[in-house]
Amino acid sequence: MRRRPWIPALIDVVVIVAFAAIGMSSHEESISAPTLATVAWPFLAGGAIGWLVSLAWRNPAAPLRTGLPVWILAAGGGMILRVATGGGFAVPFLVVTLIVLAVLLIGWRALAALVAWRRSHRVSSRSERPVDAR
Repeated sequence: MRRRPWIPALIDVVVIVAFAAIGMSSHEESISAPTLATVAWPFLAGGAIGWLVSLAWRNPAAPLRTGLPVWILAAGGGMILRVATGGGFAVPFLVVTLIVLAVLLIGWRALAALVAWRRSHRVSSRSERPVDAR
């Protein structure tokens, strides 16, 4: 993924937009492109700032080095932008936002790291098998 950092960036965008859409539908709001954009943009902007701060393109799938700052800035920065631009705020919404975006933004990276580790471990264990002398 290092050679194609746009793929993890796209995953982050999809995850954040999905978070906004699920939140809207759970509050029985009608979802249209303009309303979804209005709800999602602060969190997308926060995530973009997280990418810049963490230099995410260097290791975009790293759960802690990249995922942690992207999550903190997408959730926290997004909430600050939301409130600063007249959006609503409630402590339960902040808690849900922090938890859900942590699971999504760090979670997909943790899964990708696990898959990469297992693949490399499987390859290295195959090369360490003893050769049959028959």
